Amino acid sequence: MSLNSHSDVSAREVKVPGSVANLGGGFDTLAVAVQLYLRLRIIETRDDGRATLTVVNSTPPVKGRNAVERAFETIARRTGLRAPSVFVEAESDIPMTAGLGSSAAAAVAGLRMFERVTQPLPEGVLLGVATSLEGHADNAAAALYGGLTSVVEREGQEPIALHWEWPEELRLVVATPALGLATSKARAALSATVSRTDAVFNLQRVLALVHALQSRDFEGLREAVGDRWHQPARAALVPHLADVLALEDPDVLGAFLSGAGPSVAVLARRDSGRVEQLLSSLYERSGTSAVVRTLSVHQPADVNSGAFAAVHPEHSRGVGRTL
Repeated sequence: MSLNSHSDVSAREVKVPGSVANLGGGFDTLAVAVQLYLRLRIIETRDDGRATLTVVNSTPPVKGRNAVERAFETIARRTGLRAPSVFVEAESDIPMTAGLGSSAAAAVAGLRMFERVTQPLPEGVLLGVATSLEGHADNAAAALYGGLTSVVEREGQEPIALHWEWPEELRLVVATPALGLATSKARAALSATVSRTDAVFNLQRVLALVHALQSRDFEGLREAVGDRWHQPARAALVPHLADVLALEDPDVLGAFLSGAGPSVAVLARRDSGRVEQLLSSLYERSGTSAVVRTLSVHQPADVNSGAFAAVHPEHSRGVGRTL
């Protein structure tokens, strides 16, 4: 039995961001990494070649075999690389079943930890494995690369991720009701088909959203986050979704469901504290318990043409309010 040989703290730790996906019309396509994090810290390694990871302690507690462990063992089988047995502590401030990418972050954390104790791996392989485990390439890409990403899934091939600029001054004010919502339940609410009119509506808006973010045309954001594919079908499952989407306020640049929900996100540039209070009051009036946070985007540390750097986390600037 031996302790990990790395002496500095950064060599013992992995930190992966949560994410907000869909952003209105970008269903299963767009996601942005946010400064909520899942952290793993190595407490022991055993150079026995067993290539397993065990979460010894977890905050909050997770029952049974978790996604971090599954991801580590899956990538070990996929690559065939010799790896030690690794024992870690886990801590996450990404709420589960909240539409904030907790499962994607867990899968990516397991993959990044495998890299930490072996060698860097091709990003396409990591994204492919994370997607197969998580089921959503959009959240997986944001957790792997940071910033705003879009994905292209290809039959029989690894998915492709593209990076888009997210304006530094743009914040997400996110309200997370205390009652969680399983992704499977949110998926079951969706129709198997989409009308041509609704498909064209969403395609127009998702292109408008990417353009608005790249050109910093913030006046166009409210229209650009419109959706007819998934939000109307999920409105009955998400407390106050319709109310948040209908908010009319000069500091609210746009609003949308975060992932499958039940979190709802509002885009703001100025006075995000006032937008926080606006959302808090909305939930408080109905007696709905919720946490409202202002989140900055977790930006990639270094993005090269055709490739992404590994996650280099930043400190969270989020502020939360519990109702």
